[in-house]
Amino acid sequence: MALLLLGAALFGLLIALPLTAIFARVLPTGLLLDALRRPIVLEAMRLSAVTSLLTLALALVLGTPMAYLLARREFPGRALIDSLIELPMVLPPAVAGIGLLMAFGRRGLFGPALESFGITVGFTTAAVVLAQLFVAAPFYVRAARAGFELVDRELEEAARTMGASGWATFRYVTAPLIFPALLGGAVMCWARALGEFGATIMFAGSFQGRTQTMPLAIYAALESDLDAALILSAILVIVSFAVLVVLRVAVRRVGGTDA
Repeated sequence: MALLLLGAALFGLLIALPLTAIFARVLPTGLLLDALRRPIVLEAMRLSAVTSLLTLALALVLGTPMAYLLARREFPGRALIDSLIELPMVLPPAVAGIGLLMAFGRRGLFGPALESFGITVGFTTAAVVLAQLFVAAPFYVRAARAGFELVDRELEEAARTMGASGWATFRYVTAPLIFPALLGGAVMCWARALGEFGATIMFAGSFQGRTQTMPLAIYAALESDLDAALILSAILVIVSFAVLVVLRVAVRRVGGTDA
């Protein structure tokens, strides 16, 4: 028992000490609120909020049908597609960024075709969204698929036998049953998009007000403005922790169980 407690304590310290160190440097300065007026901080926060929310919306629209298909249909290549979707979760972010650049960059596979329509993707805000979507959407698809697999199909069949259409069955039967899973996947997707760094800097660069999200602003500020880097880090820690707390509370209230 003593070894168990020691191992748990050491693990807890490993997680807590780096986070505590950030606030130990930020709070005594009293600059946290003042720093929120700095252009680098404001622009990074605005861009992170806009791009991560747009990424989440795209993940919901595109990922839900994919999750349903993988959970409910058997077809050739299903296992391969399933593995391909989850690959960005384990792929090094730098590799993801290079892949996106080679696909959608100016000299990439589809770059010339896009430019013929006057569309430039690389090193733009659109590139930030694509990078975030690539690395974050699989978290939502995985959670949504798990939710769809747990639904008792007899309940759906009962709704259909009572005259409910496919959409009505999904809206009033399936969706409420898997809402905790969808909510959890959506929150994790948004949080992953908010913290994305590697793929973004490779594919979108770091341009203030255009592609410099909060993680990139931290990296840029670390070279010349340590206070700004620490403050941005503290804000991300607070936001991430708040997301986890809200998720636990929401899932507990919706699911009726302790999360």
